[in-house]
Amino acid sequence: MKWRLLASVLGVLLSTPVAAQEKPGPNQPAAQAPQRENPQGRPTPTQPALPDGARTFRDLEYVPGGHERQKLDLYLPKEGRQLPLLVWVHGGAWRAGSKDTCPALSFVREGYVVASINYRLSQHAIFPAQIEDCKAAIRWLRANAGQYGIDADRIGVWGSSAGGHLVALLGTAGDAKQFEKGEHLEWSSRVQAVCDWFGPTDFTQMNKAGSSMDHDAADSPESHLIGGPIQNNKEKTARANPITYVSRDDPPFLIMHGDRDPLVPMNQSELLEAALKSAGVEVTFHVVKGAGHGFGGPELTRMVREFFARHLKPRKPLAD
Repeated sequence: MKWRLLASVLGVLLSTPVAAQEKPGPNQPAAQAPQRENPQGRPTPTQPALPDGARTFRDLEYVPGGHERQKLDLYLPKEGRQLPLLVWVHGGAWRAGSKDTCPALSFVREGYVVASINYRLSQHAIFPAQIEDCKAAIRWLRANAGQYGIDADRIGVWGSSAGGHLVALLGTAGDAKQFEKGEHLEWSSRVQAVCDWFGPTDFTQMNKAGSSMDHDAADSPESHLIGGPIQNNKEKTARANPITYVSRDDPPFLIMHGDRDPLVPMNQSELLEAALKSAGVEVTFHVVKGAGHGFGGPELTRMVREFFARHLKPRKPLAD
């Protein structure tokens, strides 16, 4: 009973990307019919304002006729072609969260196309459904790059917590063909830059660093994700760990983690950093002093902007 209460709390805490205390929206009602383009790009309370003239496309199916969660939203600058793409992947312990909360929207002003994706949650399908969906979304975006003014060779991904885990997998498992399912298989799902905010990277090592939660428990988020207790299913667990797939051709990584995170211990980011460095991959690891499971602020935003600017080379910021 105690763990079930903690797990319920975790689902709330992990469902928002940068402010862990903010409550998530309702737990995924059936999706409504896709909305038409919204030229005004009016902000919602959960996301930054878009610049004047920005265009919005909601509930685009990246798997035609698929699950109600296999949809994404696109946000485009007023004008421009061959623009870099930044994809946001939400957190939520793989069983909550929504594309509607997207802190990356501020990048539209910097000349990026921004996508925010939903994916099947662990109550819908166990791993690898989640990374299969993320890869399917990247392939769909590449296949439709011309229609939306995207440069298919400049794609970055950013996610927090469970979303951090999935973007790390997009970075390290770029060539893992076993995760390529569905449409547009002629297109690559590789990405060119990864920003991982406090994502789990080696599930079996989470308890060793100390945590307010028992990640080895049969009803932990990680165990729910793989379909069984992680310590009793080592092969399945290894398959879900981003650290398993690290190789020298992985894209550059920016990793951020609070040193007081009570849910995902900081050793998860330390282990990934060490593995990437050992493989010769460019990686920057920034410890956010005093931060728990969720953080934000202008200095961290600046670091993220500079990272993606360095590797995706966006155009100059748009005027209001």
